[in-house]
Amino acid sequence: MYTITAVTSTRADYGLLRPVLKKIAASPMLQLKLLVTGSHLAAQHGSTINEIIADEKYGIFIDAEMDILAEQVPEGRLGTAQRTSLALQGALAYFTKQKPNAVLVLGDRYEIFAVSQAAALLNIPVVHISGGDVTHGADDDWFRHCITKLAKLHFPSCEAYRQRLLRMGEQPSTVFNVGGLGDENIRSMQLLPRAELAASLQAEGLPGVPDVLVTFHPETAADTPPMAQLQALFAAVEDFPQFTYLFTGANADAGGDEINRAIQAFCGSKPNCTMVQSLGVLRYLSAMQAARLVLGNSSSGVVETPSFGTPAVNIGHRQDGRIMCANVVCCGAVHSQITAAIQQAITPEFAAQAKQVQSPYNGGDTSGKIVAILQEFLQQGTLQHPKIFYDGKCEE
Repeated sequence: MYTITAVTSTRADYGLLRPVLKKIAASPMLQLKLLVTGSHLAAQHGSTINEIIADEKYGIFIDAEMDILAEQVPEGRLGTAQRTSLALQGALAYFTKQKPNAVLVLGDRYEIFAVSQAAALLNIPVVHISGGDVTHGADDDWFRHCITKLAKLHFPSCEAYRQRLLRMGEQPSTVFNVGGLGDENIRSMQLLPRAELAASLQAEGLPGVPDVLVTFHPETAADTPPMAQLQALFAAVEDFPQFTYLFTGANADAGGDEINRAIQAFCGSKPNCTMVQSLGVLRYLSAMQAARLVLGNSSSGVVETPSFGTPAVNIGHRQDGRIMCANVVCCGAVHSQITAAIQQAITPEFAAQAKQVQSPYNGGDTSGKIVAILQEFLQQGTLQHPKIFYDGKCEE
């Protein structure tokens, strides 16, 4: 039996990893160990560890918790650097005691970068999901590419991203376009009908299903301060008082707590606006399906909305470089531009166009492919081979 340590640090990556973790836990060949860190352990970010605990019925058990947010650090880049150091130290301590056959990570966050460093330094193979993306407006861009160079097995979400990994020197035999886990979730999960979603939200004192689902994260590589961008978003929301808005909380990047406080204050003064720190993957996707519009700068606004054909407005540069489907309107983080983008996205003509979009992330049984390929590599011992830079041409 092969031991796989999977790492999760946010509600977003856990929601995507969940089907993979379920299949790993069900495999007679694999033993799952889950390392939980980041915002999962922070009450101000919704204590989303409870969502993981609820999945114990699927064989998903937490092996260890690594709290990197409890210690006070400065705001901004220095704080992020210090939390990255804490994550590296914690991961080194964990992997010194636990020596899995592979470490499974997803995405591009600083704590995932630190855990990948620790595993690679201790000669534990890193398996990376969702490499090859580009997001010019966030530090996640270079975290993601660094993880790519640390990893020995890659599962990008579409062919364009697979080709980028080849151009980065990754061996074609280790790079598999398996589709997007978000798209698989949408196709495979039993999403809540509108009435059930409304009842679930109302049970927590929230209004019914919102017209507009809003998520806004700090744009860590921005020239304009994130709070100025957020104020522009608020001003645009005020231009459309006929809609109801549900804001979900920002992530644990530098400036995230300040953004959350500002959102709470704004929603407290607007009867048509509500904030919840985390909806959980089922309710979030159900709300995305039911919403008239998805608004903000989250990756879900450009990656998951095409699967529903839901119109989306993507604000600022945080997602620059990602594939943008025809259901997405991109705009600057300026009041007038956001308002114009919303006005375009809510027209019947645009809604009809959005419904015709085909997601580039549909890979079928994405999680099943990941687990099957991982098992094959483990059986063959391929993950123990040294990495060799690929100098060949990209495939046509």
